[in-house]
Formats: sequence, C-alpha cells, structure tokens
Amino acid sequence: MGRIQWQQDAVAGVPLKRHKGFVGPVEVGSVAYDGSNRFWIWSTPLQEDAWGYGPTEEAAKTALEHWLVAWLGNFRSFFQADA
Repeated sequence: MGRIQWQQDAVAGVPLKRHKGFVGPVEVGSVAYDGSNRFWIWSTPLQEDAWGYGPTEEAAKTALEHWLVAWLGNFRSFFQADA
C-alpha cells in the first residue's frame, strides 16, 4: 500500500506511540497504542464513527488504508467526468 505518509506524534520532544497519517496536506487518520488492551487503534477524522484495531502498528495502519480506499470508492462517480 504505502499511499499514506506517517508522522510520529511527540510531546515536549518525547515520541509517543501515536502516528498521524497524511495524504498530501490532508490528515486522513491516526493509529495509537492502547496499552490497557494491548492493541493499536486506528481512527479517521473523515468519518467520526469509523475506527478499528489491529494487533500491531502495521496491521492498524493497513486496516486504516483498506478502509480509506473502500470509503473513497463511494465518491468515484462524483469525481469522474461524464462520458
């Protein structure tokens, strides 16, 4: 996949177990570690009730990207020019 550019969050120079994902200048999602449940949660600001989780950071990033591709597919006809 690899369409999303990931940036690790930090507070006062201390890196966090949270990464924000961008496509160009648009933030499309984030993944963060949930230490109490020991999994990575993904979410997106594009739809408030869209979220999921994965056992690893990479699994959560991949799940977010798969969701994003499917969700954007709903808008395909809007962006295509009429024939």
